[in-house]
Amino acid sequence: MTVSYSLEVANARFAGFSRLLFRWKGSIYRLLYKELLVFCSVYLFFSLFYFLLTRRQQDLFERIALYCDQFTNTNYIPVLFVLFYVTLAFNRWWGQYTSFPLPDNLMMVVSGNVHGTDEKGRLLRRTLMRYANLSSVLILRSISTRVHKRFPTLDHIVEAFMTLEELKKFESLHSDFNKYWMPLTWFSNLASRAREEGRVRDDIALRLLMDELNNYRAKCSLLFHYDWISIPLVYTQVVTIAVYSFFGFCVIGRQFLNPEKGYKDHRLDLYVPVFTLLQFFFYTGWLKVGELIINPFGEDDDDFETNQLIDRNFQVSMLAVDDMYQNLAPMVKDKHWMKRHFSIPYTLSTAAESLRPAFKGSTYDM
Repeated sequence: MTVSYSLEVANARFAGFSRLLFRWKGSIYRLLYKELLVFCSVYLFFSLFYFLLTRRQQDLFERIALYCDQFTNTNYIPVLFVLFYVTLAFNRWWGQYTSFPLPDNLMMVVSGNVHGTDEKGRLLRRTLMRYANLSSVLILRSISTRVHKRFPTLDHIVEAFMTLEELKKFESLHSDFNKYWMPLTWFSNLASRAREEGRVRDDIALRLLMDELNNYRAKCSLLFHYDWISIPLVYTQVVTIAVYSFFGFCVIGRQFLNPEKGYKDHRLDLYVPVFTLLQFFFYTGWLKVGELIINPFGEDDDDFETNQLIDRNFQVSMLAVDDMYQNLAPMVKDKHWMKRHFSIPYTLSTAAESLRPAFKGSTYDM
């Protein structure tokens, strides 16, 4: 389930973001704690191992530790490269979110331009929107694990979206590629038939239907290509190797050595490598964030609620083209019909806002 905290940060206040640090679900702690436990365990193993060695063996371990410590400088291993990777992954994540096919524009056009109060007209509008929703379900079933678990076979889709005749036509068309576009083709053919029958009254309305259909199809296609074309694997591998190799050297190089031997930067034995742990938390945390958002169609805490969106899209599209078709309240004179100058009322808690002068431009009063 997507973790939302918008209400908690609606107003800037003291320690506003700090309060979010104590949440577990969807947090960086939940995402990172296993890797952190492994790192701490390995670090503790080498720390105890160091004190169990003989003096000669300790000397050898210290030379190895000092050698490894040279490479824990970010100038040697480009661990900061992970920040650029996360930026790329975030842009990809946002692009996938904005590409999600929502039927809102299409259902408004269908409701306003496909006419008929009889059963045939109602059936036509509902079938058009069912085809649109079916297409989005087919593409989401191909890219989202949540949706695929909900509709593992076409028979499950028949229970919700398709008729048996449509399933036969769908399966009878042989193609080596994904056939999510077939219901949209049915949509365009059905819209053309509606134009011939006069249900769509002119070519302009038909063109508007086709334009919105193509916008909807383009988003379905874009989601498919986002799933097909990933961030190049070599990019992901380089970033992962950089982060893990950096902390692989830190496991030995950041060990606290005997302060009596006077090694540079080893004059104090703190036992717990606080700043190394902070570095691990930040850099590995960024890597895990990239891992989380690179594909938001899985089942992580912050992945897209695809099944809920399917439910929402189907329900509102059917309401718009069926229950709400020509279902209008009678037109009456509004409450300010006889007033030339009027203001919209405020509640007591917002009354002070009405006293603020309207903004007319930054140079208006110069």
